[in-house]
This record gives sequence, C-alpha cells and structure tokens, in this order.
Amino acid sequence: MDWQGWLSLALVAGVLGTLTLTRLKPHVVMMGALTVLITFGVLTGPEALAGFANEGLITVAAMFVVAAGINASGGAELIVTRLLGRPKKVRAAMWRMFSPVAVLSGFLNNTPVVATMIPAVNSWSRKTGIAPSKLMIPLSYASILGGTTTLIGTSTNLVLNGQYRALTGEDGFSLFSITAVGLPVALLGLLFMWLFFPRLLPDRKQNEPFANMREFTLEVAVATGGPLVDKTIEEAGLRHLVRVYLVEIERDGTIITAVPSEERLRGGDRLVFAGDTDAISDLLRINGIVPSEESDASQPLLTDRAERRLVEAVVSPHCEAVGHAIRDARFRDRYGAAVLAVARNGERIKGNLGTIELEAGDTLLLEARPAFVTRQRYNKDFLLINDLDTEQPRHDHMYMAWAILLGLVLAAGFGLISMLNAALLGAAMMLVTGCCSVHQAEKSLDLTVLITIGASFALGAALDKSGAAVFLATNIIDLSGGRPWLILVLTYMTVSLLTETITNNAAAILMLPVVLGITASAGLNPTPFIFAIMMGASASFATPLGYQTNLMVYGPGGYTFLEFMRVGIPMNIFIGCCTLTVLMIGWPLEKLA
Repeated sequence: MDWQGWLSLALVAGVLGTLTLTRLKPHVVMMGALTVLITFGVLTGPEALAGFANEGLITVAAMFVVAAGINASGGAELIVTRLLGRPKKVRAAMWRMFSPVAVLSGFLNNTPVVATMIPAVNSWSRKTGIAPSKLMIPLSYASILGGTTTLIGTSTNLVLNGQYRALTGEDGFSLFSITAVGLPVALLGLLFMWLFFPRLLPDRKQNEPFANMREFTLEVAVATGGPLVDKTIEEAGLRHLVRVYLVEIERDGTIITAVPSEERLRGGDRLVFAGDTDAISDLLRINGIVPSEESDASQPLLTDRAERRLVEAVVSPHCEAVGHAIRDARFRDRYGAAVLAVARNGERIKGNLGTIELEAGDTLLLEARPAFVTRQRYNKDFLLINDLDTEQPRHDHMYMAWAILLGLVLAAGFGLISMLNAALLGAAMMLVTGCCSVHQAEKSLDLTVLITIGASFALGAALDKSGAAVFLATNIIDLSGGRPWLILVLTYMTVSLLTETITNNAAAILMLPVVLGITASAGLNPTPFIFAIMMGASASFATPLGYQTNLMVYGPGGYTFLEFMRVGIPMNIFIGCCTLTVLMIGWPLEKLA
C-alpha cells in the first residue's frame, strides 16, 4: 500500500476523532476531508465530487420532498392517531413505534420509511411530551434491523446477492433466506433498545408546558360536516393535548365549562383553548378544526387555507383596531388576516375571542398569507412581526399523498422502475397534485444531511482507490490462522468497521471476493460467511456516518456525535454477538462431506 492509502487511513482516523472530540458539524468535517483528498491528489475533482451526483443522495433528497407531502397533507397525523397512540412512558412509545417501522422496513426501502416517520415522530413527541431525542435514534435502528430480515429489506442484500451469483454462478439466495438470521437478531436488538436506550439517550425536550411565558386564548370551531362532528372530546383527541387545554365550548349561545370527556361535538361548536404557540400550531393541524369565523354552515370544509401560515404580531399603540372588539374591527378586511388567538401580559384573556377589545401590546396569533409579513413590516399598526413559517395542512390531499408514497414503493419494490426514478416521480407528484407547496418542498431539504452524505462518498472512494480497504480486509482475515470460527468473527468485524467509513454496498462488495477466496481454499461453507457480510454491512449503528437513515435522524434528534456513539457502539457490539451466535449455531462452518 502506497502513501495515498496511509493518508486515507489517517484521514479516516482524523475525521472520527474530530467529530468525537469537537463540536464541529459533520458536514463541515466531511467537506474538510474532501478538500484534503483533492489537494493531495488522492482523488481527482470529479472523483471527490462524484458523491453529490450519486443516485443514493438524490434519492434521499427526493424522499425528503415526498415526506414533506405526507406531512403537509396531514398524513403524519394519521400515523400518530391510528398507529402510535398516546403512550406516557419512553419505553411504551418505543414499543409502539418499533412494530410498524421494523415490519415496513423488511419489505420497503429504509429511506422512505424513515423519511415518512420523522415528521410523524416529531409531531407525536410534541403531543406526548416525550423528547424527540429519545425516539429518533431508535427510529433509525428499528428500520435498519427490519431491513435485515429479508433479501429485499435493504439494497445491500440485493447488491451482494447479485455479485455472489455473478462470481460463483450459483442461483443465489431466496427472499427469506436471510430471515433465519435477521429475524432473531432484529427481535433481540429491539429488546436491547427497549431495555437500555431510555437511560442512554439524551432527554432534550423542545419546550416545557407554557415555558414561553405567553399563554394564548384561542377560539376555533368544529367544521360543519367535518370528521369531528358527533365525536366525543376524547375520541376527537382534544382531551390530552400537551401545552394546550380546552377551556370551554360555546354552543347556540350557551357556554359549557369544565367540559367532560364524554361531551359530543356538533358542527359549528366554538371551542376556546388556552396554550402556547407551538401547541396551537399542532391543534390547528387537526382535521375538522377551523378558525371560528369560518365555521359557517354554508362553508363546511375550507379549501383556501393551504397557502396561509401562522404569524405572531404585537399590536402598536397606533393600530387602528385598538379599543375595538376583534369582531367589530373588521380585521380580515383591513389587514387580510384572521385573528386566531390573543395573549396579554403573558396571561389568558377570558371571554369570547370576538368580543375581546384589543389593547396596545397585545400579542396576536394570526393566520395570514405570506405577503402579509412583508406588507406589515412597513406599517405602523404592529411593532413586531414574527412569521412562524407554518402552513396549514391540506387534509383533503391526505389520501392522495399516501397513494403516491405507496405507488412509488410498490413500483420500486417490484422492479418496475429504480428507487431513484420512483423517488423523483413521487416528489414531482407531491408538487403537481398540491400535496405540498414549493416552499414546503424547499424547506424539507436538509442541506447539512445532504452535504454530509455527498462528501462522505469521497472518503470511501479514497479507501477503495488507494487499496486501503482491501489491505485492511486481507490483513484482518489473515489474523485468523485458518480457524473457521475466527474467520467468521473477523469477517463480520471487518465489514462492520468498513461500513462505518465507506458505503454499505462498497464494504460488502469489497469483502465478498476476499471471503469467497478464503472459504474456497479452506474448504469452508460459504453461506454463513455471506450472511455475516450481509448483516455486518447493514447493521451499522456506531456513528451517524455509517448508514444514511442515521444521518437523517441526526439533526431532528439534536444529537452530538459523541451521544450517537454512546448508544451506537454498544448496539454494534450486541448485534454483532447475536449475529455470530446465531450463525455458529444454525450453520456448519465447514463443508459437509
């Protein structure tokens, strides 16, 4: 191995050390490594930048847009309501999340599963009061474990099976060949997370109840003909909301206070809530809840709210609406915005929202179009404008969004089109059908994740081109001294180490010919060794760089690199021990006579 190989290995060690010991962001460190590789001529410019044109990266970017369509149409709330429920403890939340994620990942690509679940888990976290940092890593790991249970659960298994057939001329493995290894390992891995991760993961809650010291009075209505009509308060999901509570119901001129859970909602009911900004934003995403002024029976479901967003505004002493009740101030006609909630001196204002007389200094939560913010910045009526950048869900597009996601997954799963084409078509359909706006699609693209993924390919390419990867693999295997069990252990360890620094597929493909050569010359049964490569390449937990779903949850969970390693390294060791134990018990390592 020449100096380029040693430089590549040193760079890998430097990247891991920097991410572990400093607070530098992964995309900054990875771009620095890419710059070094180009500067010293280890890679040419096109080779170093090839990762940004990699179809895996573009697939992830397109799936962010697909996930935005699911979220913007209210599809994430459908998952939360129907599947996840309202657990009170972290362990209960994990168990509810594991089943759908692991099962789906066994038959679908991990990327769309995790991309779809990230906004759902975020919304679920706010409703249950459980920090996203307690759930995002388990989400990624459950998806990874689920993907190891079938041949189509991960692209690595498919790529390796195709390479095995090409090199050996054998028929390859069936859909459930790997299940005998993957299923018990996945179950043990989920149990390990359930037992230990609640203590190991950081508790980084976004907001404590009413921590912003500003409690809004919010008045909304039950849409006439909407899905909440004739449901009880409990069934409608309005009883156990976090950071917002139902104060009273106004119905036919009468006020219902201390509202019981069994109270049934009627179309046109005006509901008065108290809560903070984030909680109100979640409340307005419920299908069937509309602003109180738009609850007219002649307009049962609204179709023009999709482009509006939530805006906070502080009333100026010069505002023409000061001294007038909101209903009499003709707020919508005058400003093109609807008042949803009012806060005064950090306290809830009693009474009907429409009858509240505005005072200077009141904080209003408005629903307005994007142009409102620009227009009012130069107006004397408001002292401060804060665009919360929250658009209302397009609930009438919910099932369309899910149909698009299901269609792209089935098309890719049955091999009709590639996953890249399916993701791009899915993203385009989300925009064309109006499931999400262009603004929402742009906002969904997490550039730090995409830059990290694209730049990480350069490090893998350097290890491959310089011969460092093959050097590591062959020397580690040589340590076995010809003992079959030690060859199996070192095979798994080598793949597991490689996959943390280069792509899963690359690690598997590099190791396959080396292992096939060793097993052929030593007269060993290749099957358990192939399964060890499949499992080692997929079961990547130690760092966020090892698997793209790890990178996808890295930002939303608010993790540091060290926090990821604190749970990832024990997980890697545990899954490795489980995999090797199952392989040694279930398969003979030497060929039968």
